[in-house]
Amino acid sequence: MNQKSTPPIPEAIVQLQRQLDQFRSTQPRRTKLPESLWQAAVELARQHGIYSVAHRLRLDYMGLKKRLGGVPILRRKATKPTKPAFVELIAPQATPLEGCVIDFESPSGGKMRVQWKASAPRDWVSLLRAWRETEG
Repeated sequence: MNQKSTPPIPEAIVQLQRQLDQFRSTQPRRTKLPESLWQAAVELARQHGIYSVAHRLRLDYMGLKKRLGGVPILRRKATKPTKPAFVELIAPQATPLEGCVIDFESPSGGKMRVQWKASAPRDWVSLLRAWRETEG
């Protein structure tokens, strides 16, 4: 089975979680948290992010965000993909050259066939003249 591994909870969050649990166990529901606990949560949110702190401590996300009051939050840097040290360039597959066949026939009945397998044909006019001269 493929299981995701969750990162360990930082000790400072665990300690504040214990304090919050203790406070909540001794107070009636919906009792406002003391300012000291909110301040501790704000400091942790600056270090670890608002969501992770609010989620772990079961605090109101928007309330915690408002308490940060526009103070910059330290965010974990996203790892940049490493630049490749080696790049392999693969040449395109060699395409077979198109060949051509040229048949010449003289008025006297002589025939010549030229089979050419190259990308650019030679000077066929000169070749034809030379052949006619020998036929002639």
